Amino acid sequence: MRTVLTAHRLLTPDHVVESPAIVIEDGSIAAISSRDEAELPAGQHVEFPDCTLIPALFDVHIHGSGGHDAMEATDSALSHIGTFLARRGIGAYLATTVTAPLDSLLRSLNGLAHLLRAPVDGARPLGIHLEGPFLSPHKRGAHAESQLLTPSTVLFDRMWEAAEGNIRLMTIAPELPGAPETIAHAASLGVRISLGHSDADGAAARRGVLAGAVTATHTFNAMRQFDHRDPGLLGEVLTNDNLFAEIICDGLHVDPAAVRLFWKAKGPKRALLVTDAMAGTGMPDGTYWLGELQVRVKNGRCIIGENTLAGSTLTLDKGLRNFMEFTGASLAEAAALATRNPARMTGLAEEVGTLAVGRSADLAVLSAKNEVVETILRGKPCGAPVTQTNFNG
Repeated sequence: MRTVLTAHRLLTPDHVVESPAIVIEDGSIAAISSRDEAELPAGQHVEFPDCTLIPALFDVHIHGSGGHDAMEATDSALSHIGTFLARRGIGAYLATTVTAPLDSLLRSLNGLAHLLRAPVDGARPLGIHLEGPFLSPHKRGAHAESQLLTPSTVLFDRMWEAAEGNIRLMTIAPELPGAPETIAHAASLGVRISLGHSDADGAAARRGVLAGAVTATHTFNAMRQFDHRDPGLLGEVLTNDNLFAEIICDGLHVDPAAVRLFWKAKGPKRALLVTDAMAGTGMPDGTYWLGELQVRVKNGRCIIGENTLAGSTLTLDKGLRNFMEFTGASLAEAAALATRNPARMTGLAEEVGTLAVGRSADLAVLSAKNEVVETILRGKPCGAPVTQTNFNG
């Protein structure tokens, strides 16, 4: 079946098409043109007047949503997560773990590995983001200190085998004993290494980069604070033009002024928007699980203990709009941070992150206010987003 989508404009990170027409056949993009240049072919015509088409978004750091956590590692959990994300413009994500007892973590990794092979109707998990257990006890955030482990290639190989080679990204503190060797070993297997949850000084951060790190986990959060005489990991992240870097743009994790600094430092080719979202995203206030942690969600804040942030209830489409508001970036610039850049960082640029002939027809349709009107994945509409104002996300 042939479907022809028309809209006000189409954006990819590299070009703009005014009055676009996208022809979709068998779930893939068969043609992209402007209505001003070619007649519309026969087929089912779907119009989105005053709307912008962009590639479906890609979240490389998300623990869950819609009441479910990725570490449940069940078909039901990933189905609920994928369906919720698809309704918010997200087409792909990395199922992100949290520090847990080793046996529990290995079970989750193995369960996720089997589920990654299964067909899905909503957003697709394209791999696993291993966040923990190789984290600093001084910058652990919500991660349980008693369950943190010293990095080693032997331990990593146990996780790699449990995940059946599906670990795509790993967060690690580079100052820990054994970290450089573990980074180099994991990188040799194709894992992208992210520096984070770290109290590293500048020298340790640079050793992590030299060992193979390519990005940083939620910049500013769970990092040694910047000091002009001891800039630490943050100094390396903001000044190394070769490093990608994540940021959580919910207005809670990072002040808008710091977001502007981040944008000036990392620019349109290296900045990444992520959510760090957890099960309470899209749900009423209450208590939800993050791995084996109970997290209180109230007014969109995810808290453990007295006042420690434990993930977020942000959705990537909202993060995109926040980033534009905080920095003045254009939609085309901001969209790259949630499409092209994460695709390049993870080595998945041939699969996701752009709209091109021959690619899967994975698109987000945005209104004139840049709100998600529809998400189309593999050529099929996923339904309008939930908009209840009393729900998080």
